[in-house]
This record gives sequence, C-alpha cells and structure tokens, in this order.
Amino acid sequence: MPDIRVAVGLGNLNGKLKEKYKLPINYKKAITDYLQEIGKHIKDTIKDVSDKAKWEIDFMENVLLVLTVPAEYTQKEKAIMRECALDAGLINDIDSKKLEFTTEPEAAAIYCKDNVLKDYDLDTRGTIFMIVDCGGGTVDLTTLKLLNENQLGEITERAGDYCGSSFIDNAFLDHLRKILEDRPMDLLRENYYGQMQNMVQEFCQKVKFEFTGDDLTFNYEMNLTEVAPVIAQYVSDEVRQRMEEAEWLIKLDYEAIKSMFDPIVERILRMIRVQLENCHEKGSQCSAMFLVGGFSQSEYLQKRIKDEFLDHKDHPGISISVPTNPIAAVSRGAAIYGVSFANFVNNMNDDDEMDGLMFVIDSRVLRHTYGIKVLNPGDSAFSFHPIAKKGTIAKINDEFTAKVKPTLPFQKSGVFEIYFVDKYEANLDDPEMRLLGKLKIDWPDKHLGLNRPTTFKLTFCRMEITARASNDINGQNYHTSFEIVAED
Repeated sequence: MPDIRVAVGLGNLNGKLKEKYKLPINYKKAITDYLQEIGKHIKDTIKDVSDKAKWEIDFMENVLLVLTVPAEYTQKEKAIMRECALDAGLINDIDSKKLEFTTEPEAAAIYCKDNVLKDYDLDTRGTIFMIVDCGGGTVDLTTLKLLNENQLGEITERAGDYCGSSFIDNAFLDHLRKILEDRPMDLLRENYYGQMQNMVQEFCQKVKFEFTGDDLTFNYEMNLTEVAPVIAQYVSDEVRQRMEEAEWLIKLDYEAIKSMFDPIVERILRMIRVQLENCHEKGSQCSAMFLVGGFSQSEYLQKRIKDEFLDHKDHPGISISVPTNPIAAVSRGAAIYGVSFANFVNNMNDDDEMDGLMFVIDSRVLRHTYGIKVLNPGDSAFSFHPIAKKGTIAKINDEFTAKVKPTLPFQKSGVFEIYFVDKYEANLDDPEMRLLGKLKIDWPDKHLGLNRPTTFKLTFCRMEITARASNDINGQNYHTSFEIVAED
C-alpha cells in the first residue's frame, strides 16, 4: 500500500486520491506515531554505540537528524513534518537546528556522487546527471552538475509526482473491484485489512516484481480462498455463483498486467522527458541517469525508460543504470548530507576553518516565485512585490532582500505576509497565489519614529526558509521570526 506520506495526504494530491487514502485518524498523529517509533530505534542504537565506546551522547544536543522528503513538498509540508518531529520527541524546540531536510532525489544524488560516478568514469568536473528516485508513493527527479570533487549544483527545477509502485498495487485492487464489486472490497479493507494486505503482497511477489514485459505469455492466477478467504462471505449471490464457476481464481493475463503498469510508467516517462527538455533548454548535456528506490528494480520500468531515452535526440549516448543498493541510496545520501551540513554550519564563523570548506550542495533552482504583499502609495491597494523568482539559481548562502519601514512613529513591530506562486510572473489576485507565512520584525527603537528603514533578508536555497532584518542606517539587527502558515 502507499507509503505514509501518500496515506496522510501531504503533497499535491488531487481530491480523489486524498479521499481514497484518507486515514481513520488525524494525519498528523499518524506521522507523529511513525516518527516516534523511528526515534525509539535511533535512540536505542545511539545508546548501544555510546555505551560500547564509553561516550556521553546527549540526543537533543549532539545528534543532527536529516529527514528526506519528496521533491514536490512545499515549505508548509516541511513545517508540518517539523511539528510532528517535535511532538514525536525527536527535537525539543520547533525551531531546533538539530533537524534538517533534504529531498529524496538530492540525497540519492549525493550518494551517487560519492559511490557511483567513478564506476562509470563520470567523476569529472562538469558532469551532469539525473536522479530518478522511484519509490512506493512518489517518483522524484533532480538534475545536477558535479561542480568539483565535493559539490553538486542543481541545474533544473526538481520535480515529483505521485506515481510510485504502490499505485500499481492500487490498479490491481481496482481490477478486483470490477470482478467482486465495491462492497466486498470495502468491507474487506474495513474489517480484515490483513487479508487485503495478503492479496497485495501476493500480487507484488508473483506479478509486480516478476513482470518484465518481454514474455507475452506471462500470466498469473490468484486463489482468493487461500489469500483472502473471508471475501466469500461478502460477495453478492451473483458474484458468488460466477466465482464458484471460476473456482475462486482471479486470472491475470499479459495485457491485464501491462494495463496496470502503463499509466504509471507513462507518467514517469513524461516527467523524465520534461527534465531532459529543461536541461537542453539551458544548454546542458545530461550524461547519465541513475534509477534508485525500490521501484527502480522493476525490469519493466527499466526497459521502458531505456527504450525511450537511450538514443534521445538531445542527449545522445546517455547512460542509464541502476546503482548497487538502489533502495539504500536515499538514506545513505542523507547521512552524507548531514555530515557535510554539520561541518559547514559548525565552521561558518571561523574564517580559518571556512577557507576551502564547502557544503555538498552548492545551489538549488527555485521552484516558486516568492514575494510580499505591499500597500501601494496613493491608492490604498495591495500588490505583490516579488523577492525571488522561479527558476533562479540560488547558492546556499544567497539572501534575497526587500525594504520595508514602520507606517506609524511608535510602531513596535511589523508583520509582513509572504506569498508564493508556481509561476515566473503573477499578481496578488492570481488564483494560484498562496500565502506561505508571516514574517514578524521587532522594532524596539521606537524613539527613532519613522526613521527606521529596514531591509529584511530571506534565504531560499536551504530546504527551509530563514529570515533576518536590520536597520539600513545604523546596521542594528532586529529580531525576526518567520511562521509558516500550515493549513490542516
């Protein structure tokens, strides 16, 4: 079944999918419980290691956690994950610096940089490669350039979609619904979920993992009385008679199985095609494509990708492969990311240490246009003032600025609404414009009246937005806070 992120409806799921995977409990509780169990395992492991090595490790102070998220996650969804991590006891403060995020394909790219490129003689400056992270719920893509031995830079906007392998499982269950009708499948899910899982696991082991697309005689028969015997008591008399005549066998031929794969595979191919087109438009040549994640082991998916892109007109000679340990690529890359991030942050204020020190991710391409709502002088109307535009290549410490000032002489603070939109240009009344959060700036120096011109600076390259502000005249730093507006 779909992974937890799909099940709880985070991400850009359409209405039908959100309803289909709606949980009987609050989605935040589901995530929190999940993270809490992971946290128990992490803490137990750390304790075992520290006891053997006779180290004193304070989990909240000495451990940096790196959570990988799908490429399409917005700041709001990362804020929800941070809130759940706090409730799960993984961090002790909502703004804790001991929790960092990276995207799943980016983590996989870092793993490939350190462990795979050399195997294909691609570990040279300027090499451009694409990561296609095919998981259970999502498929995420990112295209990066090897800037030097230790750094990667994103060259196109990362992309993601809900077209992972679990949706093939869902297509199988939909096939059963056509045969058995909706009511029995609904009752099975509600009352005997374990037996439904038996059906899905049987399908995965005997069909999904084995289907290559080469053998036109490939077929499979599932005996429902063995994998889900209770289903017999739920079906209508008409269905019962038909199934008894078929000896309760569900027969899947080549075309039926292929029809379960193809809609999902086509969406993946379309995403890759767009990534390559974007890469070509930027005058870049993609040299390799690495398929990672559990779904990447599907021979049928591998075949379709190679048939489509091995002789791509804009990227001739592109190498397409599945590295060793494709399932572990994301988690291992996240660990490398965490080490690099910790070293970078710990030495940011030490000029001697910073000399030559680089963060593994040098730059990211902004996926949205960000800006603030400002009051137009003279007409009392609000407009959207862009701060950073979609498609901009932002380096890790790049700051994007906007100038503001108090509107009243004795004003102690100002609150500014930050909006974002998935377009290069937009107005505040654009239906796709969304409120991201609120930036609060404290102005303690009210004795200066209106003479407090302020520049606030936002960083967008890091996975979570950070903010700071200062007085343009005397350089005084103002306390700032940025609160993501995370809708339930």
